[in-house]
Amino acid sequence: MTSSARPGSILGKGKSVALRWFGHLYVQVFLAVILAIGFGGLFPEQAKALKPLGDAFVKLVKMLIAPIVFCTIVHGVSAMGDLRRLGRVGLKSLVYFEVVSTIALVVGLVVVNMLRPGEGFPLPDSQPEPISKSNVKPLGFAEFLLDMIPATVVSPFVSGEMIQVLLVSILAALSFVSLGSHGGTVVGVLETVSAVFFGMLGIVVRLAPIGAFGAMAYTIGNHGFQALGSLLYLMACFYLTSAFFVIVVLGLIAKAANFSIIQFLIYLREEIILVIGTSSSETAMPGLMKKLRSLGCSQATVGLVVPTGYSFNLDGTNIYMTMAAIFLAQATNTALGLSDQLFLLLVAMATSKGASGVTGSGFVTLAATMSAVPSIPVESLAILVGIDRFMSECRALTNFVGNGVATVVVSRWEGEITSDQVRNGLSKIAEAGS
Repeated sequence: MTSSARPGSILGKGKSVALRWFGHLYVQVFLAVILAIGFGGLFPEQAKALKPLGDAFVKLVKMLIAPIVFCTIVHGVSAMGDLRRLGRVGLKSLVYFEVVSTIALVVGLVVVNMLRPGEGFPLPDSQPEPISKSNVKPLGFAEFLLDMIPATVVSPFVSGEMIQVLLVSILAALSFVSLGSHGGTVVGVLETVSAVFFGMLGIVVRLAPIGAFGAMAYTIGNHGFQALGSLLYLMACFYLTSAFFVIVVLGLIAKAANFSIIQFLIYLREEIILVIGTSSSETAMPGLMKKLRSLGCSQATVGLVVPTGYSFNLDGTNIYMTMAAIFLAQATNTALGLSDQLFLLLVAMATSKGASGVTGSGFVTLAATMSAVPSIPVESLAILVGIDRFMSECRALTNFVGNGVATVVVSRWEGEITSDQVRNGLSKIAEAGS
């Protein structure tokens, strides 16, 4: 009887494993995209009618942009004020974050301009006239400043003007910092409100398979399979750029701190697998902090640098934002000069501070950045809905590794850990993984 029960139990386990795999959002989006590609190729006219599904998903994301950016930036800038009072560790961390994050933005900007993945993207005959300098009236400096100031405190959240949201957020954060302990109480409440909005984002993200199916089916039906080639090319460019950033840029930083980036990646292998599986760097934060303490970094430094880095040191998100925004400009034939791209860079430096390790927040941050740069049609975000999920894990992984390297570097600067301790700790891979 025992032997006769085995096949059924094996089949039962197989079904259970299949159901668990299908329960992952990554698998659902992947299947939706595959089905959408086939549907768009076989039934192009019907596929075009699915465009509202992708547009609806983008609108749901845009609906949450302003409150999420406000809450996270207020909390982040308020934390920055606390860090200044904590002294040199906080200051060193913030300087490191800003420099390395800016390098990530510049790397993404340079690569996307060199490889131009969006060039030649097939546009439909009904595509509206491309937006360029010739048909956009430039604002003078005085007009630009006036345009940044909202009519009321709440009007940016109604109109969705992201520059105005950023201004209100920074003013609110500085006000909370000046209030001392009373401001901290308000920020604590705001953090709870932020959790509510991220919970709403989590619900919206669960609809990603439907949005991805509609957006990809429309893209293939309307643009043909050539559009799929452009999107795959963008994904390849982004993955290669992120790999270059981790191995070369972070590798050079690690070398300057006398440890190997390859050994460091192997040391964090379990957490890296977790990040890949969940497409969120926050899921691996506890494991990262534990291993950094095991490496010799002080508990105070780990507790300070890692959580702050999740708001201020998102290298993968920064690379994604500049590459995706310029890709959409190239795909829609939107002319962006050097000054336009530098402005995009400055906006991204601000909006990236409102991102987090939560799945889907990179897409929100991109939408926030593009909302502040009206030259690029925000509606073009629908082009990326189908592949954003597959870029999310690369963003999360790059963010995760970047924050781990940052913590070790700051600990080395503070003299908490020597280069020999780091090398010896990284060489004990077996003990670390057990």
